[in-house]
Amino acid sequence: MGIDPLFDFSGKVSLVTGGSRGLGYQMAKAFAEPGADVIIASRKLENCEKVAEECRALGRRSLAIAAHVGKRDQCERLVEQAYDAFGRIDILVNNAGMGPAMPSHEVTEALFDSAVNLNFKGPFRLASLVAKRMADGEGGSIINVSLSGALMPLPGTVSCGSAKAALNAMSKSLAWEYAPKVRVNTLSPGAFRTDIVEAWPDKDKGPIRIPRGHAAEPEEILTAALLFASPASVNVTGSLVRHDGGQH
Repeated sequence: MGIDPLFDFSGKVSLVTGGSRGLGYQMAKAFAEPGADVIIASRKLENCEKVAEECRALGRRSLAIAAHVGKRDQCERLVEQAYDAFGRIDILVNNAGMGPAMPSHEVTEALFDSAVNLNFKGPFRLASLVAKRMADGEGGSIINVSLSGALMPLPGTVSCGSAKAALNAMSKSLAWEYAPKVRVNTLSPGAFRTDIVEAWPDKDKGPIRIPRGHAAEPEEILTAALLFASPASVNVTGSLVRHDGGQH
């Protein structure tokens, strides 16, 4: 089967943080299959390299980069390495994130700072650096990955949810600041069956009720990511898509 022209990423370069597993892995492969070259960034180089090899097997150029995006200097180094290798980034997916699942009174200052750094400060630095280069060049699409806890009360995830709420606000501001050549949108997943399910009491339904009845499979994130990244979505920016099975 040929590539749908609405989702043809031939000649495009995508950078996916947290791209070695879970939703990030699925999105990296989703961009590679219809033609994009892919940069995979995560803390462990060997895990990134495995995904890069899968992308190369599809006939794409792919680069693995070890980076902790909760650290400003490593964000800056990641951007420099990406542009040195490919000369451009057309799609940035700020997917890396974490959060301690524990009662709020047990969250230490170090854990709180880590949650804010990885879920907000790092994505802000990456998005702002890349958006400027996109705006000075041919434009592009930035996708910031949030979570349901930024939109609804979820006990035990306050530090992460609050940081992601800041990420949601950041997306709208950046969409205005770097328009019209750069589109910035937010993707808000709910419960997905990634490795996080091991921490759930019910490994099928997630920590809270889902109207759909069960958690989603990681590959089910792809249509939303492709929508935001598609050059056909020229009128979609500053938007947030909830991909949570109807949680509210």
